[in-house]
Amino acid sequence: MSSVDLTISFVIAVALYAVTYLSFVRLLRYPRNWRSPTLPMSLTTAGLVTITVSYVSVSRDGLDPAALAVTAGFIAVLFGIIAAPAIDFPSGARPVVEFLANHGDYAGLWMLAPAIAAAYAVPSVKLQGVLTAAMAIELAWFLRHRPNDRRRLYPIGGHDLSVLKAQAKGDLEGFARQHGIHELVLSDGAVYWRGCGKETLPCPFNFYVNRLGLNTAPCCREHMAELCHYVASRLRDMGVVHWLEGGNLLGAVRENGRLIAWEDDIDLSVVLDSGKTFNALATGLAECCAREGYYLDVFKNKGFISISYDPPQVWPFCWERNRMRGEIRLDLAFYRHFVSNDRPVLERNIRKGAMPSTESGGYGVPREIVLPTSTIEFLGDNIACPNQPEEYLRLLYGDFDEVVYTYVDAAAAKNRRPADTAVKRSHSLPARQ
Repeated sequence: MSSVDLTISFVIAVALYAVTYLSFVRLLRYPRNWRSPTLPMSLTTAGLVTITVSYVSVSRDGLDPAALAVTAGFIAVLFGIIAAPAIDFPSGARPVVEFLANHGDYAGLWMLAPAIAAAYAVPSVKLQGVLTAAMAIELAWFLRHRPNDRRRLYPIGGHDLSVLKAQAKGDLEGFARQHGIHELVLSDGAVYWRGCGKETLPCPFNFYVNRLGLNTAPCCREHMAELCHYVASRLRDMGVVHWLEGGNLLGAVRENGRLIAWEDDIDLSVVLDSGKTFNALATGLAECCAREGYYLDVFKNKGFISISYDPPQVWPFCWERNRMRGEIRLDLAFYRHFVSNDRPVLERNIRKGAMPSTESGGYGVPREIVLPTSTIEFLGDNIACPNQPEEYLRLLYGDFDEVVYTYVDAAAAKNRRPADTAVKRSHSLPARQ
């Protein structure tokens, strides 16, 4: 082949891998949200992988088995590494996945040595194009998110420290090393947390809270409060009826306006009325979020919108956020007016707590315990809530004064219970459902 033909083959291979990679990281939005990928998107990604592998391994001389094996194996292993943080979002005992997720910022670079070896072992310019593109992307990902000095140090004490020590069984350094807690700083007997912000990756506090049983990181608590009141203010500006939902409402009622100690997200709900539609509200919020630096994702079939603290990136690189190990987010659930068993209800697609089912197959709450909404103090400001918040909580959780460690690993919940009980007795810090 001429040098021009070789260059064209190399460029095509680079482009094919880049497109395949972007399709794959886009697919990761589903496991991050505890959902199964859609069939069309799964088939699209699988098709792109097949095309890329076929392009590298098939030539005028026929099939090259070595190129086929190396390309398919390399992509499979690298994509497994890339997917680990998203797969690790839902709870479960997966030591290998957890290990890869702990090192997700740079684990892709572990494939550099195999890539160099493969390039020498299989002298194919197409394979070299795929390997070059893959390693360039992994290097760029690492450089964008490498450790930096833009993280503020937060002192860790009180209930946060008691829970941390309980989970670490006193060995904070070993615990941090075992679970990849890069944010933990031990200095002269003091404990600090290297906080996240708009210019850094978010703390993987979802993992720390649900799997390790720690309290929500102090930086993440601040950002969750900001995100909560930002979205609530935009909804007020748009004239949308909304209210505090689920565990956040529980914190407002039971914990005197605070987040539950191990909260992992913010929950608000809206009701579509007065001619408002899902699409119109999603469009309006998307414009606000894009302008003011929040990422918005829409799940229309499930009836909710996710708004995250991290700023949106330029398309198509916005999909790379699905590689992040953590996320500070608000879920906005949509209700609609409905009549079930001759009673007016507000109905939604996804069940919340023990919310009863409706005649149409959705889940709902009696309209009169929500509307008209009232207000309650939460995270330093007033926010809309159901007009009968305690009745609403009883419908979702039964005896909501009982502490139930929803989503927290059972062993981690057992470890932290004494610290939570001590705090509850002293009335100084929250315990949670």
